[in-house]
Amino acid sequence: MGSDRRPTVCSLFTGAGGLDIGLELAGFRTTVAIECDEDCVATLRANQAAKISVADREEHTFFEGTKIIQKRVEDVGPEELMPKGRRSPDVMVGGPPCQPFSSSGSMLSVADPRGKLFAEFVRLAGALRPRLILFENVRGLVTARGPKGEPGEALRMVKDAFEGVGYATRFALLNAADYGGPQRRVRCFMVASRDVELPQFPDPTHAESVEPGLFETAYPWVPLKEFLAAQPKPDPADVVRPTPQLAAQLEKLAEGTGLRSAGAREATRPGGHWGYRQGTFIADPSLPARTVTASASQDWIRLPDGTLRRLTWRECAGLQGFPERWQFVGGRASQFKQIGNAVPVVFGRVIGGCLREALTVPCKEKPTSAPLPQEFHVAISYTKKEHHRNGESRARVLKLQQAGRVSRQAIKGVGSVESQGA
Repeated sequence: MGSDRRPTVCSLFTGAGGLDIGLELAGFRTTVAIECDEDCVATLRANQAAKISVADREEHTFFEGTKIIQKRVEDVGPEELMPKGRRSPDVMVGGPPCQPFSSSGSMLSVADPRGKLFAEFVRLAGALRPRLILFENVRGLVTARGPKGEPGEALRMVKDAFEGVGYATRFALLNAADYGGPQRRVRCFMVASRDVELPQFPDPTHAESVEPGLFETAYPWVPLKEFLAAQPKPDPADVVRPTPQLAAQLEKLAEGTGLRSAGAREATRPGGHWGYRQGTFIADPSLPARTVTASASQDWIRLPDGTLRRLTWRECAGLQGFPERWQFVGGRASQFKQIGNAVPVVFGRVIGGCLREALTVPCKEKPTSAPLPQEFHVAISYTKKEHHRNGESRARVLKLQQAGRVSRQAIKGVGSVESQGA
């Protein structure tokens, strides 16, 4: 085999490999992957050994020649990440743990030790000096609070840190469904450049509503029913059905609805800031799937005979874009966790195309950062106003919880009701 001239990627927080699979589909080569989770590392190595061909590039296989290192990023030295020949990687990619900024977690932001891992990303980027950086996280990063408790402060910390080591930055929120993914999953991305043209983000190729028009180029979103129709019949061992009691509760719910639980009472929501009870939502097959979570309690799908079953782990892997042959090492809970925590493959593929193009356009002058999108400013402003209205009541509830004087159920109330929803 001749020399491999594909641009190189150094991957941090690799997980089960979703983002990297997408980048390799876009023509990149992963030289090193860092991951601390034992099952994720075993998954990466198992698929590397399986030699799964990269689509349309049969001469290459996923993670071919990649040095897979099981380590915490905090313990990694830059010399371990250098490709052969002691050249800096073309691109450094990764997404530090998202739980500190996720609405499904405690949202402790940088107060959570995991929320500070972006600083390790910055440390290694400053030492290796890759030409481009791709950083991803949950949409909650946009409005996350920092040490001063200000919405948007965590995002500014990330932006300032990368700019402080010599990179121009650009941020965006992207939805996987807008690029042909069969899942409505929104993530926050940052691209950064040291010495080449600052990449643009890809234009959407799909839309929820497509009106016929002379110059229309977008395709409609890929609905869940279309995705499922193309999947093999699930293994009976993977099929989970509701208990008789839960089935009775879910029986009359329309698709696209779930069981609603009363939420924490707030100043502007005296009846409770409600949400759907986890694991009780019935998917709407006419839309792309909701975000795949890291839990085995996935959404239910209603079968033609009216009965329900959960999305299987293999179907969730497909919704994330993993190749059909991709293996996931570990027990069922670990498999769902690896799949749900992954970055959809489609993001790596479409953003990877923009990164490859940018690498061919050197800058005559040092690149400069793009302003934050207007939608970021709108979200941050709204969060500040909302916090002003409800911050005191939330702080009171949190204090009671921490003191152990009142249970979460007592704060939220009990019972479930039918509700329409997204």
